[in-house]
Amino acid sequence: MSVVIQDLKPLHLKPARNQDPFSLPLQDDKIHLLLCATGSVATIKIPNIINALSAHPRISIRLIFTSSATNFLQGQSSEQPSLQDIEALPNVDGIYLDEDEWRDAWVRGNKILHIELRRWADIMVVAPLSANALAKITQGWSDNLLLSVIRAWDTTGELDPIRDIPGLDHPREEGGEGVKRIKRILVAPSMNTAMWKQPITKKQITVLDEEWGVRNGGWFEVLPPMEKELACGDVGGGAMKDWREIVKVVESRLGLSSD
Repeated sequence: MSVVIQDLKPLHLKPARNQDPFSLPLQDDKIHLLLCATGSVATIKIPNIINALSAHPRISIRLIFTSSATNFLQGQSSEQPSLQDIEALPNVDGIYLDEDEWRDAWVRGNKILHIELRRWADIMVVAPLSANALAKITQGWSDNLLLSVIRAWDTTGELDPIRDIPGLDHPREEGGEGVKRIKRILVAPSMNTAMWKQPITKKQITVLDEEWGVRNGGWFEVLPPMEKELACGDVGGGAMKDWREIVKVVESRLGLSSD
């Protein structure tokens, strides 16, 4: 069966077509979920996550896809719909790719998309998080839109006001000025078993889960992968946590019932 690869440039999705991509409502009655995917086959689970969260009309979802992640969602099958199909799913209010960051030539006074997305988000979820993105995050790289949002995250709780949303779980940091709340980033690693077992992967996960982890007053929460037969045929660890479990964690952190 032949696969029709859609031309994604220029990107004619909701942020660019129907509204100013930088006009993100900071004050509304919605919970703002920034849902992201990096270059892993587990990206095909993004539609499942969105559909499951459609049970909660209070959620506004904006998505960031890396260029590698878009390869898995180009309308290959019902399991791999196009980005245009994903845009039409419930609660989805925008999809962003790298080219949206600098769609127009910047002039003084213009807003910066990765900063606006950071300000807008109540919580950020990266599912899947590839080995490449994991390595770049721990080294402070910001060479695409998704990584730029993470690099610009308010890790001190000093810049972005925390919206008062009942049930929303934010980590807290003890400091000289009292307790500060920090917005959370959930990451679900997904990679080949050999990649997962590489010694450097353990070190990088330790950085996120311990040094920068919510248990120690940080902002990252790692959702560990599971063992199964991967799409590549290898059997072992590294497969992204089951998308249903990811949904349950997101619901819990957002104070939403899973009933």
